[in-house]
Amino acid sequence: MKPIELKDFLNYRYLSALKYAPGGKSAAFVVSVCNEEENTYESRLWLYENKALRQLTDLGSERSFCWEDGSHLLFPAVRSAKEKKRREAKEAFTSYYRLDIHGGEAVHAFTLPFAAQYLEKTDWGYAALGDIDAAFPDYYKMTPEQREETAKHYEDEKDYEVLDEIPFWFNGAGFTNKHRTALFIYRDGRTERITAPDFDTESLVCMGDFVYFCGTPFSTKRPLKNGVLYRLDVRTGEVARVVERPELSIGSLQRAGSRILLAACDCERFGVNENSWVYAYDPADESFTLVRREEYNMYGSVGSDCRYGGGSSWQAKGDDLYHIATREGNAVLLRLSPDGESTPVITKEGSIDALALSDDADEALLIAMYDNRLQELYRADLAAKTVEKISSFNDEALRDRYVAQPHSMTIQSCGYDIEGWVLLPKDYDPAKKYPAVLDIHGGPKTVYGPVFYHEMQLWAGMGYFVFFCNPKGGDGRDNEFMDIRGDYGGTDYRNIMDFTDAVLAAYPQIDPARVCVTGGSYGGFMTNWIIGHTDRFCCAAAQRSISNWLSFHGVSDIGFYFAPDQCGADFFDDPEKLWAHSPVRYAASVKTPTLFIHSDEDYRCPLEQGLQMYTALCARGIPARLALFHGENHELSRSGKPKHRVRRLTEITDWFEKYSK
Repeated sequence: MKPIELKDFLNYRYLSALKYAPGGKSAAFVVSVCNEEENTYESRLWLYENKALRQLTDLGSERSFCWEDGSHLLFPAVRSAKEKKRREAKEAFTSYYRLDIHGGEAVHAFTLPFAAQYLEKTDWGYAALGDIDAAFPDYYKMTPEQREETAKHYEDEKDYEVLDEIPFWFNGAGFTNKHRTALFIYRDGRTERITAPDFDTESLVCMGDFVYFCGTPFSTKRPLKNGVLYRLDVRTGEVARVVERPELSIGSLQRAGSRILLAACDCERFGVNENSWVYAYDPADESFTLVRREEYNMYGSVGSDCRYGGGSSWQAKGDDLYHIATREGNAVLLRLSPDGESTPVITKEGSIDALALSDDADEALLIAMYDNRLQELYRADLAAKTVEKISSFNDEALRDRYVAQPHSMTIQSCGYDIEGWVLLPKDYDPAKKYPAVLDIHGGPKTVYGPVFYHEMQLWAGMGYFVFFCNPKGGDGRDNEFMDIRGDYGGTDYRNIMDFTDAVLAAYPQIDPARVCVTGGSYGGFMTNWIIGHTDRFCCAAAQRSISNWLSFHGVSDIGFYFAPDQCGADFFDDPEKLWAHSPVRYAASVKTPTLFIHSDEDYRCPLEQGLQMYTALCARGIPARLALFHGENHELSRSGKPKHRVRRLTEITDWFEKYSK
């Protein structure tokens, strides 16, 4: 068997955006693949119908769609010469094309005069979410001449950024100062913006002649709580506040029967990472009730570098809510009944990444990573609680390849069961000695699990042991386990070190002098922390990391609230505690050769975080290297440009080879 090679991910197929058509007879989804030559991704629409799969489109740019009815779907595209000219002029618009899934070419349906993010068909027209600049909230009404004037204004201002609110930028979106997501309705060829210029819309649900939505109005500092549910009466245009719970932060909305379910929390017990409870709003009597006090999460958070795009985590069938949830190291499917009872439905080991429920059958379609393989489409029998693989997009990519199987290991550390896994090197010989890689997940509120991870499989194929675990602070367990506020670098660090000791004891074939450590985001923070507190690792690779909570507070898109919440200290009243939890504080103790990976458009863990640690090591003569990726953000390892992903993994792998072999 051949090993997994570094560039193999270029041939993987990534599935996303799975949705059933009204009536439940057909379902569509997106399949994406890397195009190394063009340094981009190609995405196409596929159809599942009559238990068969077939490709619907071939432009290579179809990443989203909306079902119009049981046999027609709409997707945004730029196809005509006029549209291409408007796009080149940076005009804000979205053209939708209609495709009959049973034959014929896609034809132009309509054009929305704004950059649409989401579109939903209703009996009266369409509800849409789109980006607006609060300085020009009525751009969608402008004449061509007025749009030319606006374009000239942007051209004159392109060398400047004026900031007057926080957050002023957001990872993956760039500078967002005064940019908002607005709610629009489109009917009878007319577009109308519903929300105010300063209102940022976050979720919506359509029910008959009403659109229910939640969001946040702000002009200077975005508040953390948005406890208002709004209702738009499409007939009159009136917007009413039907729920006012200022202590809550509302997340997802989902229609379930005649009610609207809301995921919300007050963040008082466990901070901003607290798992949401489920509430219900009943339009019939305008009641707002608590359905379930949920102490675990209600979405999937199992890590992998083999996804591109997302999909639905919540969907109702009748009055029941089906949702993905992370339990230990797996993302499973649960059913929440109207009385708040939660029942396991599909608990197969692995990760469900998206779901779609059929209206007329007791089945669901799942995009999942099962059996330590790449994403495929599965049919789930909700009554029998079984799954059946129905696609083979990635069978060939892994054919005759060595795929290391995860060996589970659970240890006791600081009073907790700490779960982890070990991958054995290709052609493993118990009589030989091997190097190893400790890989630390991000978040910290995510998990690793028995799921295919390309970089780990690459290193296992090259002759490394690879091991990873879920320390305190991670997901998949209750709020108490997730909570490490004020303890970053404490219990979590001890858990990881105890797991490392246990792996080395269980596998004496690992040479303790040749163990590498890496991680991204929170894993990058922990890598920086580790090298400042031990020199047991032969080398390190800190990716998109945090090194200084004091500066992180002012530059990260989430810094002004995440840093004080997670460190249990205020920037003004207790800077010493923020400094005490900052890895750069301990850089004088570092002896480990360290590679830093950062992107200049990473606004979650900004570039200066890596530069501080890199400079501290270089100034003291410690071997260090920083690989900076222009035009990339916090998602480099998962959805960065293909050539950049190749270079990133090459940098890390070469660093390991240099210091471990």
